Amino acid sequence: MNSWGNIKTIAKRELVAYFMSPLAYVFIVIFLLLCGTFTFFFGYFYERGVAELGQSFFFWHPWFYLFLVPAVGMRLWAEERRVGTLELLMTMPITPWQAILGKFLASWLFLAIALALTFPLWITVNYLGNPDNGVIFAAYLGSWLMAGAYLAISCITSAMTRAQVVSFIVSLVVCALLLLVGTGGALEFFKNLFGVSIAEAISSFSFLTHFVGFSKGVIDSRDVLFFLSLIGFSLFTTSVILREHRH
Repeated sequence: MNSWGNIKTIAKRELVAYFMSPLAYVFIVIFLLLCGTFTFFFGYFYERGVAELGQSFFFWHPWFYLFLVPAVGMRLWAEERRVGTLELLMTMPITPWQAILGKFLASWLFLAIALALTFPLWITVNYLGNPDNGVIFAAYLGSWLMAGAYLAISCITSAMTRAQVVSFIVSLVVCALLLLVGTGGALEFFKNLFGVSIAEAISSFSFLTHFVGFSKGVIDSRDVLFFLSLIGFSLFTTSVILREHRH
């Protein structure tokens, strides 16, 4: 079987495993409830009187992912290590990269399914007004890329430990740092401490900084490159950690 065939086989196995577990359905229900509640009650969807989803819906996504994506990613490698199947997986006629990509793509696809299930909001805003659907599509794309970046970091923390709870907590802390350095308060703090240029350099590592453009309908290649680079670097780091466990 070729490389892509191996990746697809692993991804399919992982995706099926997700939906064999009640955790997948719990995650999706919680995500949809959060989206509905925050959009209509805390995002003032109706009170805004504007046919758009940027401020009422997509605004909350970085914060939802902070807690939900590490919960999805914590089992990726920690569970394999805990039950002792990591060594078995690595002795199969596949490369570590194929295993890493297969498991990551399955989880990323699962997040895409959860995100796609929010389509009633898109339909609702079109029913009530005439939104710019290009802006909404760009925001969905950015949200999915951002979810992939959160997930890739969770891959690292999951590969580091056998305990899923530890993976979740460490991932949450790292993702929180990468989120908070892009807030207005953090930017002002770093400006006062280090000056404008260094503050902006620190802010450029934030999920928020690179998601803002997407939420306004702007697909900037630099933002796409940031998320893809973060995913690539995190998966490479995961491969290094797993390789160490093999020796």
